[in-house]
Amino acid sequence: MGYSKAQKEETHKRIVAIASKRFRERGLAGFGIAELMKEAGLTVGGFYKHFDSRDELVAEAVSDAFGVWQRQKEAAEAGGQPLLFEKLIDDYLSDAHRKNPGAGCAFSALAPEIARSDKRTRTLTSEHVRDDIELIAGLLPGKDKRAARSRAILTFSALVGAMSLARAVSDEVLSHEILKTVADLLKNPA
Repeated sequence: MGYSKAQKEETHKRIVAIASKRFRERGLAGFGIAELMKEAGLTVGGFYKHFDSRDELVAEAVSDAFGVWQRQKEAAEAGGQPLLFEKLIDDYLSDAHRKNPGAGCAFSALAPEIARSDKRTRTLTSEHVRDDIELIAGLLPGKDKRAARSRAILTFSALVGAMSLARAVSDEVLSHEILKTVADLLKNPA
């Protein structure tokens, strides 16, 4: 008996979610199709019922990892907790985020690898970077849109860079110092 369309969609979402998490934990080359499908409880042959290629999976999995701030903004607009610049920084540069790349930002986990990915993945990444820069600029005070955009680009770059470095170093004290210093400087620019 075949799968219903709804079952196939759920299976597809499950495969993408697993891949999204594992790619952020191990890198784009650190997790193969066979291992992915085994974790999803499926056969390797079943992969091609959902994706035409590994590149297609990578694009979907990376895209799935993006948009956390956008979802928080939408929740705030629907009456949830407000999205504030300082909280965004504190959450991003937290020890919990540092220790859990699989549940965290795809940019800080995968940026160098995404830069070497196919055009579709890079195009999706570009869209999400633009969206996140706009979101950050919208959280900043003042009416000068150009200055807000510049500060948003600096903020986004500093967040991603700080998290990447904090994860890269083996010295816990230095790792925490990187996160705290960047958070303090972003929230209290001189």
